Amino acid sequence: MNTSLLTITPADYRKLSDYIQSNYGIQLPDSKQKMVEARLQKRIKTLQMSSFSEYLHFVFSEEGNQQEYFQMIDLITTNKTDFYREAAHFEFLTNEWLPKFVENKREGEPLKIWSSACSTGEEIYTLVMVLKDYMLANYQSFGYKILGTDLSLRALQTAAAGVYAHEKIEAIPMNIRKRYLLKNNNPTAPQVMVKPELKQNIQLKRFNLLKSYEGIQESFDIIFCRNVLIYFSKESQYQVVSELLKKLKPGGYLFIGHAESLTNFSLPIVQVKPTIYRKIN
Repeated sequence: MNTSLLTITPADYRKLSDYIQSNYGIQLPDSKQKMVEARLQKRIKTLQMSSFSEYLHFVFSEEGNQQEYFQMIDLITTNKTDFYREAAHFEFLTNEWLPKFVENKREGEPLKIWSSACSTGEEIYTLVMVLKDYMLANYQSFGYKILGTDLSLRALQTAAAGVYAHEKIEAIPMNIRKRYLLKNNNPTAPQVMVKPELKQNIQLKRFNLLKSYEGIQESFDIIFCRNVLIYFSKESQYQVVSELLKKLKPGGYLFIGHAESLTNFSLPIVQVKPTIYRKIN
């Protein structure tokens, strides 16, 4: 079977895109049809199916919902991130937020951060490196806990492994690389691994930002929700941010992506920097 000839019918594409948006908030406009086709073709071939209709019928069946569902979601969703992406956020933490946190923190109470769309983990490990560098530079010590959640199980598996292609670390300064990363000895496939100490206070779990938040029990000092809202409708954006803010401590900070804005939403927040918001007490 030549999967390069497979196309998804308009009716099947609408069925799929409506399902993804209603359950995950992610918009799949008609302009994404070719992308969806390309990402699912290999999977259809692996399952020895002859059409997208057959595949979708299987995915939405009771059997497929158990076996194939998460495979499809992993293939459709986009997991694009980098170390030190949007560096101004980490500079704000180092230069403005952390000094105030250390000054006012309660004894024995750890800093709690939620990376709500952590993808393959680069954001989480950047946060850990920033925290450790701050403690090292300022002769400070404080506890911290970081929760990383994502819709994609495949992305979470990469985050848990903490192994990355060498080109992924280009944004990390050399002195930081030496402190926190280990290199392999394969010149044809150079990789790095984060040191085990970076994983010590991290929890990873699958989570749908559009569903129940009952599984998130804690309140956080900082929540990162960067470069995921752009895939949502305005209604879903408001729903997600409203729920996230319920898990943010009064006075806590919400970070969003550079292409995102909360300007037109009525929310209990004030903007302190571009894409950085503080929850009103």
